[in-house]
Amino acid sequence: MGINEEIKLDKWGYQVNTSSDHCISAINEYYHQVLSYGRKKSIILEAQIHDKNCVLANILAAHFLCSTHSSKVANFIEAAKSNYEKATDYEKAVYDAVSYMMLDDRDDDVALSLHFKLLTEFPRDLNSLKRAQVLCFYMGKADPSLDLVQQVLPKNEGESYIYGMLAFPLLELGLMEDAEKASRTALEINKLDFWAQHCLCHVLQFECRFAEAVKFMEDCSPSWVSCTSFMCTHNWWHVALCYLEGHSPIERVLDIYDCCIMNELDKPDAARPEVYVNALGLLLRLYVRGEISSFQDRLKTLSELLIDQAIWFLDWQLDLFILWALASTGHLSAAQQLLDGLRLRVSNMNEKKQKLLQRGLSLAEALYEYARGNDKYALKLFGSDFDANDCKAIGASDEQLDVFNEVWYTLLLNTGQAEKVIEVIERRLKKRDRVPFLWRLLEKGYMMIGKEEAAIAAEKANYLENSFFR
Repeated sequence: MGINEEIKLDKWGYQVNTSSDHCISAINEYYHQVLSYGRKKSIILEAQIHDKNCVLANILAAHFLCSTHSSKVANFIEAAKSNYEKATDYEKAVYDAVSYMMLDDRDDDVALSLHFKLLTEFPRDLNSLKRAQVLCFYMGKADPSLDLVQQVLPKNEGESYIYGMLAFPLLELGLMEDAEKASRTALEINKLDFWAQHCLCHVLQFECRFAEAVKFMEDCSPSWVSCTSFMCTHNWWHVALCYLEGHSPIERVLDIYDCCIMNELDKPDAARPEVYVNALGLLLRLYVRGEISSFQDRLKTLSELLIDQAIWFLDWQLDLFILWALASTGHLSAAQQLLDGLRLRVSNMNEKKQKLLQRGLSLAEALYEYARGNDKYALKLFGSDFDANDCKAIGASDEQLDVFNEVWYTLLLNTGQAEKVIEVIERRLKKRDRVPFLWRLLEKGYMMIGKEEAAIAAEKANYLENSFFR
């Protein structure tokens, strides 16, 4: 009887060695916060307060803190480790996978294999599935992410969140029809599955169903108040990008930037870096399109905040955007310092990670020169066959990465390489043929070499510019 009193079942039905109902309740709420992109993931710290010896509570708390309060992590890991022998098999599997993930010199492939093993034994643990998919995202690998969710799907059919986690790797692999189906299934189960909302927007956006995407997301937006700074502002970034790609009046994009992205910073629990990555991603899109004049004062104001080194080196994608913003607004010393820091970090990585992030570092160097107006040298750094999808290890989706393709296209035009830009844009249009901006770039390429096709491209661009939001 005494032993049974020390065992509780968590949300997934797996055994946890704790006698505290409050501890297991806090763990279950943490699972919900992770899967729903909630703002209250710190609830996991309460689990450890209720049972300081619970291995699961301690290791999950350590993982929660590792990216923001690293100095506190060691005590939680030690508490989990010292009670390891008393833990259940489930807790030991989670500890093994999570503790390895937090090692500075971890091998990502080993970390991933530990999660495959964990999910083979405990397939209902959707929190560990989410953690493993995030790992895959930062490895730039959608295939194992899909393998993971398909592995556990038979044990989770009809569950909230599982189909949203299925949708994302499907869309990253270009399987848009399947991704849309999975997203809609997720929303039938739980209309407040914010990740599934986001995945459906990805599909609609890729297929140039801009007005449909905007209507869907704006209808969903009142529910985003409970989301993390990243999820809320990222969803609004998608809405703004749909307006921008669909050639709506620029004022709509301006309103979203001011009222739906940057105003997140007014919230007392706002995570500034999560806001900045979406704000800067939108500003760079505007910059590439020659629309930055309406936003120039906003870029300068934001750049003043980006000098703060406390937000550097948290996320590769954010660092790239900060580098561009600082260099383009004259903060060259700070930009150079950030670039040097990125070079140093890559040089200190193991050989496997150096190889993985070398393209990200080359992209950083190219963006620095682009921001300074050194187009020829920037293009040299981009290379003659640049594809932003080769840089997925910076931790960005195809849609987020596409802005770097757009930078490359404009550099090709700016340096007179019309035939090359025609080649790559025509290839791109075979995948997305209803984006007005691409037709405008093609028009410019044709005009540069005096081809009659310029008029056809212009006519197509004019038609599309008036097709979505007019």
